[in-house]
Amino acid sequence: MDLASLKGADPVRILFVCLGNICRSPAAEGVLKVIVAERGDSARWHIDSAGTGRWHIGQLPDKRMRIHARRRGIELDHICRQVTVDDFEDFDLIIPMDSDNEQNLRALAPSPEALKKIVPMAKFVDKAMRYDYIPDPYYESAEGFELVLDLLDSGCRNLANML
Repeated sequence: MDLASLKGADPVRILFVCLGNICRSPAAEGVLKVIVAERGDSARWHIDSAGTGRWHIGQLPDKRMRIHARRRGIELDHICRQVTVDDFEDFDLIIPMDSDNEQNLRALAPSPEALKKIVPMAKFVDKAMRYDYIPDPYYESAEGFELVLDLLDSGCRNLANML
C-alpha cells in the first residue's frame, strides 16, 4: 500500500485485525481514536477492528485489556466481530497484528488490489522491540497488556502522523 495516497484522505478508513478481536485489535482501535481526537481530527477517520476468528463475536474486549486501557484514558467499548470480504471494500488500510492474521487476511482478500491494503502493524512501530509483530497478551500477565498498549501507542501515533 502506498500510504502517501491516503495522506489527507477524507475519510481515512482503518481496520485493525487480530485473532479474536478481544485484545490487540480493539486496543489499537481505541488508541488511534484517542490520538485523532486529541488532534481534533476525529471526523476525518473511520476506525474499526475485527478478528479472523469467530469465538468472541458479540462480546466486549477482554476485561484485562479494558482495565489496562482505561488506566490510560482509553475506553474499549467495541463489540467483537469477525472480518469479512466486504471489509476489503469498506476500508483503505487493513492492519493485522501478526503474521498468522496477515496470512488469514491474504487468503480472504478478493483481489490483488485488496491485498495491497494489508499492512502489518509492526511496520508503524518505531519503539525498539524484540518482536516483528504485536504479541498476543491473552496468556500473559499485566506486563503483556502494558507492552501491547505501548507498542500500539507508538504505531498508531506514527500511522496518524503519516496520514
